[in-house]
Amino acid sequence: MPPLPRLADLDGWLAHLEALHPRGSAGVELGLERVAAVKLRLDQRENCPVILVGGTNGKGSTCAMLERILLAAGYRVGLYTSPHLLRYNERVRVSGAAADDTSLCTAFDRVEQARGDAALTYFEFGTLAAWEVFAATGFDAIILEVGLGGRLDATNIYRPACTIVTGIDLDHMDFLGADREAIGREKAGIFRKGIPAICGDHKPPQSLIDHADVIGAPLQVRGRDFGYLREEQQWLYWGRPAIQPGQSGGVEKIRRGGLAFPALRGEQQLANAACAIAALDALHQYLPVAMKDIRRGLAEVELTGRFQVLPGRPAVVLDVAHNPQAARVLSANLGDMAFHRNTWAVFGMLADKDIDGVVDALRERVTYWLPCTLEGSRAARADVLASRLQLKGLKVAGEFASPATALAFAQENAGEDDRILAFGSFLTVAAALHSLGRPT
Repeated sequence: MPPLPRLADLDGWLAHLEALHPRGSAGVELGLERVAAVKLRLDQRENCPVILVGGTNGKGSTCAMLERILLAAGYRVGLYTSPHLLRYNERVRVSGAAADDTSLCTAFDRVEQARGDAALTYFEFGTLAAWEVFAATGFDAIILEVGLGGRLDATNIYRPACTIVTGIDLDHMDFLGADREAIGREKAGIFRKGIPAICGDHKPPQSLIDHADVIGAPLQVRGRDFGYLREEQQWLYWGRPAIQPGQSGGVEKIRRGGLAFPALRGEQQLANAACAIAALDALHQYLPVAMKDIRRGLAEVELTGRFQVLPGRPAVVLDVAHNPQAARVLSANLGDMAFHRNTWAVFGMLADKDIDGVVDALRERVTYWLPCTLEGSRAARADVLASRLQLKGLKVAGEFASPATALAFAQENAGEDDRILAFGSFLTVAAALHSLGRPT
């Protein structure tokens, strides 16, 4: 067996992770045996409540709200999310701040020493390393964002105190199945017997409900067991305490009115906030939070690239929407903005996504399309995107070799009353942020 590497810096470790598995950093190999075996060798244990958050869209926002509310309540919180925008460190947050290089390198080294012959994927290695960072720090709560699906995702090796599925829609169908029933079944795989389960989809697939019933997971569904009411300048949360298997009806409702809108923009963020509050209610005996903590947390929450509107003229809107459901939410949010004469869309996507579905969701909001080629072998080329747009009769302002060149073109040609939209992928938003010189 070759000697184990002792790498000096984070860039070296990330290069090692990419080379470790045949499919590289974008590789997916669903299954828990390899990563669970390494977890056992590392003697990783759940010594505080773990909140496991999955879903097609909204999981990043929900994780951010949970983190900020718990921090406002004075808890020490670890948060693991993916993907990152500008720096890998963004994936591992230690009480609200990105983990430093030294902590990550130390964690990577520990995983490397323990993995043996296991050809871990980039995400699996990173998940185990994130837990090593958390274990070395010590926390009151850990929040884990599911990477892909749920049942076979690396985060599912950890025992949760509460699980959340924010919503279910068509994405990653090559891995998760061809319809919502199949995808819902995979996402419900994070549920556990006797562990509170929260579903933010108001019409979840029957497969998700059935799985919760079969294994005895007390499930709360938005619209049935909890939800929100939007009012003139505020909103109201309603719900009930955590339900037990076999329990239905007769439970006194919880109502929390006079809530300010979350700092994250868009109607969908109220659904995400409701999921976060429902989860915290279910965990009240372990992680009690006061109303002032909820109010402060929702007011202070930040998440780069989720309908992020940058000040100035023309306005710049950044959104990582990369599937039809997210694109429909983005379209609604754009419609709620003040009037803008034209919208210039810097548009880059991965080739394996539902490009036509995303375009159809936004065609009424975009005046000029600026298709661009993203980095990496999975990217859809600008000329391919342009052809798809032209077949739909949409205005294509050019074909661009990168998001940076498309953004520069938009900035040169947009009027003060226009807006510039950069969307379609985390890679599109990351490139725009880099071009604009803005940190995450």
